[in-house]
Amino acid sequence: MDGNIPSPEVFTHVRVIIGIILGLSISRLLTGVARIIQHPLRKNIYPIHLGWVLFTFLTVVHFWWFEFYLHQTLVWKFEAYLFVIFYASLHFLACGMLFPDSMEGYSGYENYFMSRRAWFFGLLMAIFLVDFADTAMKGREHFHALGPVYPLRNLFLIAVCGAAAYLREQRMQWIFLSLALICQLVFILIQFDTI
Repeated sequence: MDGNIPSPEVFTHVRVIIGIILGLSISRLLTGVARIIQHPLRKNIYPIHLGWVLFTFLTVVHFWWFEFYLHQTLVWKFEAYLFVIFYASLHFLACGMLFPDSMEGYSGYENYFMSRRAWFFGLLMAIFLVDFADTAMKGREHFHALGPVYPLRNLFLIAVCGAAAYLREQRMQWIFLSLALICQLVFILIQFDTI
């Protein structure tokens, strides 16, 4: 047995596994937002945190949509399967960093987010780095079809996340969030021929 499985037989299986992980990611975000809505005074809402929740939601949904292109992979190896699971898991970990199981020891979301920002932004940087390998796995034609905007967007978001992990100042955090949201929204709209 050589470990290679033709794409039509395995793509459905891969799609289900990705769907489970990304479904848990979105569930984590929506559950966290629902808890804030249920108890807004108890949670000490932090708008920058909620902005990154929106960014992460868009990132997960966009990733889930673009993984459809994996159906073009002609032969699946276990390494590719493991890689895709790892990549999806990075999204789950980023979502988990936004909404911890317990807020014990933190005065609110601002205190929590700022104390864990290096982990959160490090995970986002990893997502955009790993995305290059994921896109390459879908084939050279697919990579080139995304145009020069694609690598520039990833590199820009990596730089923004790196700076956001390092700088604590609130005004700069607002700037980083705004830049990331605009970049992600414009890229999504370009990819879907909306603009």
